[in-house]
Amino acid sequence: MIDEERVHDRARLLPEERAAGSDDPEAQAEAVLQDSDDREEYRETAPDLRIEHRDPDEAAR
Repeated sequence: MIDEERVHDRARLLPEERAAGSDDPEAQAEAVLQDSDDREEYRETAPDLRIEHRDPDEAAR
């Protein structure tokens, strides 16, 4: 279960989300956070879901 405070914080829509509209920002926030948590939890077992974390110097190369 996702922490309610995280959901509430994420439910504040980004400008592009506001422009597109959202029928249920809380549900949208929960889905986004759950997806993010799942990717973080399974990053080693699913390399195609892995997000590389690089510092700006590494990214510029």
